[in-house]
Amino acid sequence: MAIRIQEADFDLSVELAALRGNNPAVGALVSFVGLVRDQNDGSRVSEMSLEHYPGMTERTLQAIIDEACRRWSIVDTLVIHRVGRLLPTDQIVLVAVAGTHRDESFAACQFIVDYLKTRAPFWKREVTPAGARWVDARTGDDLAAARWQD
Repeated sequence: MAIRIQEADFDLSVELAALRGNNPAVGALVSFVGLVRDQNDGSRVSEMSLEHYPGMTERTLQAIIDEACRRWSIVDTLVIHRVGRLLPTDQIVLVAVAGTHRDESFAACQFIVDYLKTRAPFWKREVTPAGARWVDARTGDDLAAARWQD
């Protein structure tokens, strides 16, 4: 169960191969990659910077992964979240789940993504033609996370 917060980009195929390993118990590998869009809320975005609260971010992500492991039978997980300056088309985040079956792997991956978007202490600042702005939380993200409430 690995968590990495980093400025450097990641190679999806390398990361997924490492997560899978040669573990014969893995029957499904589900991943999500979030990318920087060139548009947000009707404005062109030329760049984005991401900040986080070191230590707290990793603890929060670990708690999310621990909860996913309690809910579903998964073999392993990987969360990589980039920080720093990013440009449109850059990869921001990778959430990957290795499991024995696809249904549990899909559910665990989606749960981790939904909770990461609403609970992890990351702050996004976009640069638009009108200037720089902080990105507010989205109602849709809160609604997505709410469906996992017990």
